[in-house]
Amino acid sequence: MMPLALYIHFPWCAKKCPYCDFNSHEAKGEIPENQYIDALLNDLDHDLDAIANQPLVSIFMGGGTPSLFSPASIDRLLRGVRSRLDFADNIEITMEVNPATVQKGLVGDRERFAGYYAAGISRLSIGVQSLNDSHLNLLGRVHSGSDAINAITAAKEAGFDNFNIDLMHGLSEQNLQNAIADLTAAIALEPTHVSWYQLTIEPNTVFYNQPPVLPDDDTLWEIYEAGLNQLANQGFHRYEISAFSKPGKESVHNQNYWQFGDYIGIGAGAHGKLTRNGVVTRRAKTRQPDHYLASSRLGGANFKDTIVDQSELPLEFLMNALRLTDGFNQALYETRTGLPLSTLENFLNRTQSLELIEKQNGWIKPTNKGAQFLNSLLEMV
Repeated sequence: MMPLALYIHFPWCAKKCPYCDFNSHEAKGEIPENQYIDALLNDLDHDLDAIANQPLVSIFMGGGTPSLFSPASIDRLLRGVRSRLDFADNIEITMEVNPATVQKGLVGDRERFAGYYAAGISRLSIGVQSLNDSHLNLLGRVHSGSDAINAITAAKEAGFDNFNIDLMHGLSEQNLQNAIADLTAAIALEPTHVSWYQLTIEPNTVFYNQPPVLPDDDTLWEIYEAGLNQLANQGFHRYEISAFSKPGKESVHNQNYWQFGDYIGIGAGAHGKLTRNGVVTRRAKTRQPDHYLASSRLGGANFKDTIVDQSELPLEFLMNALRLTDGFNQALYETRTGLPLSTLENFLNRTQSLELIEKQNGWIKPTNKGAQFLNSLLEMV
């Protein structure tokens, strides 16, 4: 039976960042916490029929900013989920925390983090992005480097010993020296996991319409190479293009996603993927928070299902699995897609000849060159 994960989306944030293309909305006034928790559980009820008694291996609360919600609300939500679904032993439960909420007094003290810990959160993902105040300002963030450090310190004091730091590089006005200084400062905070990725300009964002001046390609490459060396030297294993972890601290939730596992998505704009009898179905929830809440109050379903055509499954699988540095083996491909490996024969022959893909001990993975040019690699599928 395929692993099953749960993603829970919280659509509100303290401020919409100019680079963000996620379904997030700046909070105007008080957030309807109780109503939204009710809607999430109602949403989950509508998904239960599609689940074949699979225990959850992970829960990930993302956004938006889940840490805008009180520990009491998070506790009620997790109790509701647990009453409906079985939890696997050692389930990983992650919540994203944005240090922007520290300034509003909502997060940052040990008691609040202790409340999240007591509710069952076992892992945090902290959206630091940078510890350099100048770069934070250029990114449109409303927290400072010291706010981020204070939040991490409070979380550790509350008992959290497993947390990820989100950190960007390739920022406007960033050079090799301050990019590596940023990474060094983040590592000094003793995270078990670092998501270190380059700023990209996405459509439907402020930066897309008003693009910042970013470092040139030579500088970006210098930062990239130096950063990889720094992370490796500090004991972080790179297991995905932008994910680095201490031994045994890889994200269970993200690994399931990249290995084309199944997951439920609840919340405004959440997405899910379920496989039944060889058929892969993607389920998308209503995006606008007001519409999502209104639909829930009326007791109706708020999703749209799309069956993935078999011809699209190879690309869907590879878009995820080729992000992993170890790649995938034949059994994973055939189990997760229901297709024989021979459906990739032409792709594998071509990409191997271009030294973009390599086969090693039964595993298929991107070469360093293939990982660097992954988008171009996927265009060959």
